Amino acid sequence: MHSRRRHLTGLLALCALAGSAGAQTQPPACDKPVYLAFDTGSMAVAPLVAVVLQRQQVRATFFASAAATASGDALDTNWAPWWKARGAEGHAFASRTRDEVAWLGDERGVQPQFRVRPALGAFAGRTFTWGAAKYCENIAQAADRVGYVTGARPLPLFRAPDGRTSPKLLAAAQACGWLHVDAAPVAFLSDRAAAAKGPDDKQLAQAVARVRPGDVLLAHLGVWSREVPQVPVGLEPLITSLKAQGFCFRTLREHPRFSDWIAAHP
Repeated sequence: MHSRRRHLTGLLALCALAGSAGAQTQPPACDKPVYLAFDTGSMAVAPLVAVVLQRQQVRATFFASAAATASGDALDTNWAPWWKARGAEGHAFASRTRDEVAWLGDERGVQPQFRVRPALGAFAGRTFTWGAAKYCENIAQAADRVGYVTGARPLPLFRAPDGRTSPKLLAAAQACGWLHVDAAPVAFLSDRAAAAKGPDDKQLAQAVARVRPGDVLLAHLGVWSREVPQVPVGLEPLITSLKAQGFCFRTLREHPRFSDWIAAHP
């Protein structure tokens, strides 16, 4: 365990150093933008993902939660150097709710209320009825924390765990200043992928063929149950293949679907 933590500490320090020295310049204009996004997870692959993004000069958007890792949670002080380096590189950050609160259904009533189940925290696995204010508070807690550890202002955007929402939930979140982001999971990079080995050429070609300009492409920063990490094994081939097709990568700050909202909610 101690050797594993020393290894992790070394990787984090290396990434922090690279980030401080390699902040990216403003990207040129592009008519085929795509928007790479990451959900927090076990963070086992996070240092290697950072290396790929640095090498490919790609900026992404990270949706943060207090996900469990081998060394604390994803937003605690152990991971602060990693997040700080990503902030220095010009990536964007938003919330996945602090406790990865899954929406289960709407409750009847004059005021919006929802059946929810946190996956993290002291009440993980239990079902509750929350009002809009409590749900929004959990969004804000992750946003505030990722803003603190990155030194960057988080976007007024969020992603509901598993993308599960209702019109009433979305309206309640918007009333609190949070706009939801729908994303298209890349099959072999998503948290649902169960591949026993890295993606092959056919899977990569199929994934690239489905991408359209404006797509938000979702990957995951480590899945506890997966023996062979698909990120970053499949990440760099995906990026280089999309670049070869004329695509470029932007953060959600620059997405036309969200830019007006972001400007109105500084």
